[in-house]
Amino acid sequence: MGPFQSLRADLPAGIVVFFVAVPLCLGIALASGAPLFSGLIAGIIGGIVVGAVSGSALGVSGPAAGLAVIVYGAIQSLGRFDVFLLAVVLAGLMQIGLGFARAGILAYFFPSAVIKGMLSGIGLLIILKQIPHAVGWDADFEGDESFVQADGETTFTEIVRAFDRLEPSAVLVAGIGLAILIGWERWLAPRGRLFRLIQGPLVAVAFGIAYQIGTSRFAPAWALADIHRVKLPVLDAPSQIFSLLTLPDFSQIANPTVWVVAATIAVVASLETLLCVEATDKLDPEKRITPTNRELVAQGIGNAVAGAIGGLPITQVIVRSSANIQSGGRTKVSAIFHGLLLLVAVVVAAELLNQVPLAVLASILLVVGYKLAKPALFAAMWRQGPGQFVPFVVTIVAILATDLLTGVLTGLAIGVGNILYRSYQNTLWIESETHDDGRGRTVRLRLAEQVSFLGRGALLKQLASIPDGSHVVLDLSRSVVIDHDVVEILEDFERSAPARGIDVRREPRGATLKDEEAIQPEEEPIRCAPTPPKPATA
Repeated sequence: MGPFQSLRADLPAGIVVFFVAVPLCLGIALASGAPLFSGLIAGIIGGIVVGAVSGSALGVSGPAAGLAVIVYGAIQSLGRFDVFLLAVVLAGLMQIGLGFARAGILAYFFPSAVIKGMLSGIGLLIILKQIPHAVGWDADFEGDESFVQADGETTFTEIVRAFDRLEPSAVLVAGIGLAILIGWERWLAPRGRLFRLIQGPLVAVAFGIAYQIGTSRFAPAWALADIHRVKLPVLDAPSQIFSLLTLPDFSQIANPTVWVVAATIAVVASLETLLCVEATDKLDPEKRITPTNRELVAQGIGNAVAGAIGGLPITQVIVRSSANIQSGGRTKVSAIFHGLLLLVAVVVAAELLNQVPLAVLASILLVVGYKLAKPALFAAMWRQGPGQFVPFVVTIVAILATDLLTGVLTGLAIGVGNILYRSYQNTLWIESETHDDGRGRTVRLRLAEQVSFLGRGALLKQLASIPDGSHVVLDLSRSVVIDHDVVEILEDFERSAPARGIDVRREPRGATLKDEEAIQPEEEPIRCAPTPPKPATA
């Protein structure tokens, strides 16, 4: 795809991400107990600065809901917002250090099933959280990802409450917005280049603005109140933006609480970023791979800059990144462009953007959520078996029942448990036969190529199950790495074998299996548990 074609895709995608980002930046700032303008600063820096330095083609950065609780608690414990900003600057410097220390490799340890569960969980979470906004109940802030919400409701009770307080105008706007989005993608976009160039979400937002302006003039009863619309701060003059910037208090550099807060933000922000990087790369139609160490450096630079001028902490965020991908974004120009639009909007276009109904933005996010959690993905994961389906579903349920980071860590724990179980299964193989010449039973215990301490349980179980009086061959010929714990178990078995009448012979690593053909197992090799030999036949 040439540069011009990329721009034709990136600019409309950047506009869509911009409209999605505005209420999220404001909502997360509100939930964090920080000035509303700090959320917009984070969005601007996340788009322009992080977008320029990052190696991610489609990732979008900005304030993250997953940090809202941490930020709120940190501001309360530090006492002042300018002291908190110092912690954000230090967190950014720590992230830069993590990037140069190559900590980005952690991204490659998240199992695929967990990442897919994260995407589907976020998709379902978006749908559940946007339903109240779509019907005109805007009590909870945009961007809340927690099951127990800031307004005291839960994700599910909020929906019930919302349907008891329907706002007809919001329902109308959201319904028409959904019709525009679905019709544009299914019927209009395939029929002409103009419809492919102009994205459906842009048309939906334009309709929302036109609806609000039109009803305000000609049918005030159907116009949406301020609480149901975007609420950007309006500046009297462009130069006023500088008076809204807050500088960090560097005199608190020796405050140990500042360093604790900085380390917490650095770790959590880095984990959320790495998770989002993996998820975004999976959604990328071109399957590009983001350099994770460079991404940590980019996020660190963004946080250092944001903290220096009064912004909230920044991470790469999945909702805006997903909206970017599904709106046709192709390169990081779309992320940078969305940051520039945020800056322009704050300076000169706040009054116009304050006409955008939250209900029309909800319709856009409902479509994004559906695309992330398509039923076909659930069916595909089911076909892959329990080893993939269980971590996938556990991650989804945990995200819906807690929050994004807790949900992913829960899914990761299930994935690690699955790895441990497989390690237990694949530690060794048993081959055995009974001889008719009086030699008794011969058992060959063949260890895997790598035997870690995780295989101790399987090995102890098999050694204990060997019948007394057997001839045992400990076959280590194919093993490359054997943990010291396993070696000790083998040595203990060799010392105790004579008391059980067991004759033990060890074939060390690298040995030639001279008698491999002499021992013909009566059964196929089995994993872990030996099977009694078949009875002799005439």
